[in-house]
Amino acid sequence: QVQLVESGGGLVQPGGSLRLSCAATGSSLSILDMYWYRQTSGKQRELVAGITSAGNTNYADSVKGRFTISRDNVKNTAYLQMNNLKPEDTAVYYCYFATLVGGYWGQGTQVTVSS
Repeated sequence: QVQLVESGGGLVQPGGSLRLSCAATGSSLSILDMYWYRQTSGKQRELVAGITSAGNTNYADSVKGRFTISRDNVKNTAYLQMNNLKPEDTAVYYCYFATLVGGYWGQGTQVTVSS
């Protein structure tokens, strides 16, 4: 059984920064790719960033140059460094890990960008 625990969300002013973390716990973890998604009320969940087991990354156009995804394979943790945050970044952020035995979602963490 794999569980993902997210942390790091909160309220920040426009132009500010936050760092999200997503840690996986469980036995026989074989994590492949790690992703961050976000969702606002009434909209579909959208991909924000992803990182492969080899360290290759991809980003949504809306966050390129502002967000950075990284991973710590020893800690089974993904990170999302978010800089120069904008009000339109306000959403619930979810992590998703793809493993050899299936995919797993985090519980979500609220990020609110407001003055």
